[in-house]
Amino acid sequence: MGDARRDRGLIALIIGFAIVATAVLGAALLFGAQRAAQERVIQTLKVQDQLSSVLSRLQDAETGQRGYLVTRDAIYLQPYFDGRRRIGAELSALRALVAGHPAQAAAAAELTKCATARIDRLTVGLDLARRNRFDRASEAVRAGIGKALMDRCRATLAAMKAEENRLLAARDEDLRNRSAWLTAWLILSALAVFALAVYATRDARRRARAALDAGDALLAANKQLTEAIENRTAAEAQVRQMQKMESIGQLTGGVAHDFNNMLAIVIGSLDMAKRRFDSDRAKALDCIDNAMEGAERAAQLTARLLAFSRQQPLAPRAVDANKLVGGMSELLRRTIGENIRIETVLAGGLWPAFIDGAQLENAVLNLCVNGRDAMPDGGRLTIETANTHLDDAYAATHDEVTPGQYVMVSVTDTGTGMPPHVIERAFDPFYTTKGVGKGTGLGLSQVFGFVKQSGGHVKIYSEPDVGTTVKLYVPRHFGEAEALAGGEAVASDLPRARDDEIILVVEDEENVRHMSVDALRELGYVVVQASDASQALTVLEIQPRIDLLFTDIVMPDMNGRILADRAREKRPDLKVLYTTGYTRNAIVHNGMLDHDVAFLAKPFTLRQLALKVREVLDA
Repeated sequence: MGDARRDRGLIALIIGFAIVATAVLGAALLFGAQRAAQERVIQTLKVQDQLSSVLSRLQDAETGQRGYLVTRDAIYLQPYFDGRRRIGAELSALRALVAGHPAQAAAAAELTKCATARIDRLTVGLDLARRNRFDRASEAVRAGIGKALMDRCRATLAAMKAEENRLLAARDEDLRNRSAWLTAWLILSALAVFALAVYATRDARRRARAALDAGDALLAANKQLTEAIENRTAAEAQVRQMQKMESIGQLTGGVAHDFNNMLAIVIGSLDMAKRRFDSDRAKALDCIDNAMEGAERAAQLTARLLAFSRQQPLAPRAVDANKLVGGMSELLRRTIGENIRIETVLAGGLWPAFIDGAQLENAVLNLCVNGRDAMPDGGRLTIETANTHLDDAYAATHDEVTPGQYVMVSVTDTGTGMPPHVIERAFDPFYTTKGVGKGTGLGLSQVFGFVKQSGGHVKIYSEPDVGTTVKLYVPRHFGEAEALAGGEAVASDLPRARDDEIILVVEDEENVRHMSVDALRELGYVVVQASDASQALTVLEIQPRIDLLFTDIVMPDMNGRILADRAREKRPDLKVLYTTGYTRNAIVHNGMLDHDVAFLAKPFTLRQLALKVREVLDA
């Protein structure tokens, strides 16, 4: 009997040690598999990073060549030479990374051919331009061969990235499955070890030591598993960061491209005006007009970026959308052209909308221009208004939508329409399906940001070869609509000063302050200036009469709003006009201008300054 018990104890110990050994071996094998899967994940990240580098080199070369064609300035060729010099090494590195994947290796070979052809095409255009044949170079760009090659390269890059994402997802799933099996196996092994330890009572000390050793092994395996999971989480975070940086790169690249083009116009035109000022005043004035146009386009770009980011200062009020649409008829006829038939369907009993009327008009005009561009051979453009209610069910399936009553303004065209993948990206900044030079890609993003900042909602309905409808849902105002202000009168003479009116200009940027002072003196005002808020308060103490405080908002030590509040403590009737290029919290809260605040956005023209100053003084 004793021998039988000893045999059973020995068998139990043998089984226990076998289970422990199996658990440790299984953990080691699974951990090795996890490490291999982790290395495959890292391989995917390297391939994705290399794909982004290849695209960056292509875009550098294309941007440099186009910058040179636009500005004819050799400084813009540096990105082209850098991209051309480094693209071969980037492609070689990519082929080496995907050599073990036949499909990706084939795609990399195709990408190499496409990228080489695109660089060669850029070189042809550049050679023509450098031989001073810019007209032939421009024709080569407009031919669209280079764009088609670039689109093919982008498509190949996108397909390779999609394949790497698929591989990453599959490897991630495999890693999770192995982790689950390992965890289950470790738990079962631990239970079996403890059960056998209880059963084998004759040699408790030795079996207890074996159990402790087994526990240590299990803890080590679990630690390895935890580290593997943490590494996987870090890899996923790295992928998300790469995708985020790619989106930021697209945005900054678009801003840099458009601003460089506009600065090329401004700098080049002013340089030519300076050279021609003494010899040919007429041509110098034409150059100055060109520079003004480029600067105004740059100002429009910053306004659109602020609208997209929901940071533009809005002045909402109760607006009759029917009257607003009706008042745009002449503007739309001039803008859209005669081959587009414009129809309006205005709802009876339309609620007032609580919105910035000028910005809503800009949004409708943007949508109408997009509709016109979608109908190159003519068609019908329909502008419609209606009362609507977005219920809880709709709000639950759409982000940032609050259930309630809205005024709907929609623009429908009978143009080419958009496929689903274009609709998904329609509101992305600098995303456009139009040809080169036919769109900035900021129109819809500006509309989207403005409506969202106003507490509204935007929805696109489109079908290829049928047409597109964009619906703007703007908040309803409970009350009567205000009368729309008449259009700004066009007059040759600017509003000027009366009765020796005195204006205090406060601006910390010296050049901007001098420009404002000169402009106001040109309009006949007596101007006193200060470089900061403290100096302005001193001027208010010693100057017996000040009719208007014209102050920047963003200044060191004390902002313009605090300065105005302190000035009004001493002079309650003092009129204030604020100006800034961007502000968030001083006079703008939740995207809306504070009540009874007069504001002039930088940059401004002499006419805008004259009208706004006169408006504030006469209020």
